[in-house]
Amino acid sequence: MSPGNLILILATSGFAGTFSSRAVEPMVGIIAQDLNSSVQTIALLSAAFALPYAFIQPILGPIGDALGKERVMKVALSLLFLALAGSIFAPDTTTLFGLRILAGAAAGGSVPLSIALIGDRVELARRQVALSRYLVAVIVGQLAGSAFAGLLAELIGWRGVFTLSTVMMGAALAATFIGFRGAVGGGRFDLGQALARYRAILSNPRALTLFGLVFVEATAVFGIFPYIAPLLEQRGEGGAAEAGFALGGFAVGGLLYSALVAWMLRRLGIGRILMGGGFFAGLALVILGFAGDWTLDAVAMILLGLGFYMLHNTFQVQVTEVAPGARASAVALHAFSFFCGQALGVVFMGFGLRTVGLSASTGLAAFVILSVGLTASYVLMRPAAQRAR
Repeated sequence: MSPGNLILILATSGFAGTFSSRAVEPMVGIIAQDLNSSVQTIALLSAAFALPYAFIQPILGPIGDALGKERVMKVALSLLFLALAGSIFAPDTTTLFGLRILAGAAAGGSVPLSIALIGDRVELARRQVALSRYLVAVIVGQLAGSAFAGLLAELIGWRGVFTLSTVMMGAALAATFIGFRGAVGGGRFDLGQALARYRAILSNPRALTLFGLVFVEATAVFGIFPYIAPLLEQRGEGGAAEAGFALGGFAVGGLLYSALVAWMLRRLGIGRILMGGGFFAGLALVILGFAGDWTLDAVAMILLGLGFYMLHNTFQVQVTEVAPGARASAVALHAFSFFCGQALGVVFMGFGLRTVGLSASTGLAAFVILSVGLTASYVLMRPAAQRAR
């Protein structure tokens, strides 16, 4: 299979899965009102999705290495389809939380294994550009989920949005089964071998550095996302539709990165890409802390998306090389770190908003993400001999 066909197949599930994960955030107020719950409670649906996504990674990674990444993806996407279908009929908050937990765990078998497959089949020199092409589908899913779910929810209700998510996932599932129908599975799962792979990965200082960087990155960047809609409503600047358009700016920034990545690699190099990513993301968070208009929030989210993908796509490429013989396991631990950080970021931001306010909370997050960019540029770009010392 050519890299282009592989990316096309993976893109279908990447788009559908990301749409379903991001669609909830702009609908927080609508879901809370319909289910007679608080906005703060419904905002935690993001964590209910992200934490299972994170904690399933150490399991799915070695299973993918042993049994075959394509086979594991088929099972995971089938479960995600069922969880989304059940969410259409969720009668209360408890049921919806349970289904989001299942959806998060199942979605953990999509993007990380797709990245590992691209790492398997695309040479390193072309991998960052190839991954950025796959990320276009993921980013467009984010854009559609963030920008249009809120607007659609006002027209067809949040259950209608879940219906649309289910239909798209059904199409992605069909494409995956057809595209990988001739894929040969791996051997059998061996716990001893899985643990040995993890010991090898965790003994690699570069791997540990990447896991730490992506954890802090996610904590700083994603904490504000579920609170955009409630903050806009409190300021009287709009509801779910405006929040969706503002959040959609993040995906626009990601698309901007995908268009510029080849130029960045030629002109800037990895080190400057990392520094620039930290700077743009930090500036965006500062703007969000002082914004008084949803259109300015949208501009800030474009900057945030550009800065995030400058950092994150670079980390993804680097992690595909820390353990070529156990690539799914390495990418799984990377995703585990990322989604743990994302879930905790929501909790930390909620605490910050209650105690020190918006500007101080986003200002601290800005300082953290700028530090990530500078630290990554210094540590990851050092010669191998210096890193060893």
